[in-house]
Amino acid sequence: MKKSMFRRLSPALALATVLGAGMASLLPAAQAADQAADKANVRGKVVTLAGNALVVASRDGKKLNITLAEGWKVAGVSRASMADIKPGAFVGIASLPKAAGGDGALEVLVFPPAMKGLGEGSYAWDLKPNSNMTNATVANAVKDVDGHSVTVSYHGKEKKIAIPDGTPIVTLGPATPGDLKPGAVVFVPAMKDARGGLVAQQVVVGTNGVVPPM
Repeated sequence: MKKSMFRRLSPALALATVLGAGMASLLPAAQAADQAADKANVRGKVVTLAGNALVVASRDGKKLNITLAEGWKVAGVSRASMADIKPGAFVGIASLPKAAGGDGALEVLVFPPAMKGLGEGSYAWDLKPNSNMTNATVANAVKDVDGHSVTVSYHGKEKKIAIPDGTPIVTLGPATPGDLKPGAVVFVPAMKDARGGLVAQQVVVGTNGVVPPM
């Protein structure tokens, strides 16, 4: 997978992608701060795909029309494990601050080696209120009483994030437009155009029953 396929993905796919990159970003390079208001991450299920017109039923029940930009790409999300979160790995971790201090992971995306450094940094994320996305290199990973924790580094900074047992851990792999069948679960890092319509350059789709957790 080439980094170019994720050049506009937001910090997660990040997703990557996809995408960190994505997949998303799925996936992707971090979008400029002045574009933050125009981001519209879509999470839901495919209704239809016809040419470059994608319709997604979002989690709140709305049907959203998304125009896929010329040269759009798709990437798949598959299961990974804690064993893949090892020193030197580049990861995207969505997390929430914990009442006791520090951050707790909501999901972990392990980027393929070719995407190392993509969208590096820590940013506000919309998976849950007050959540963040951190794209960083694992400095160390340890097992503790309540699960695992990792120390990650980015731009000379370090951050420790707890990864509770049961946290979704995924990675990115190849997919095709044929995988965007009705009912397929997707994450789409979209942008709003001047008219308020949704436009996307990447789509992240779950494979083998995996739901994109980002």
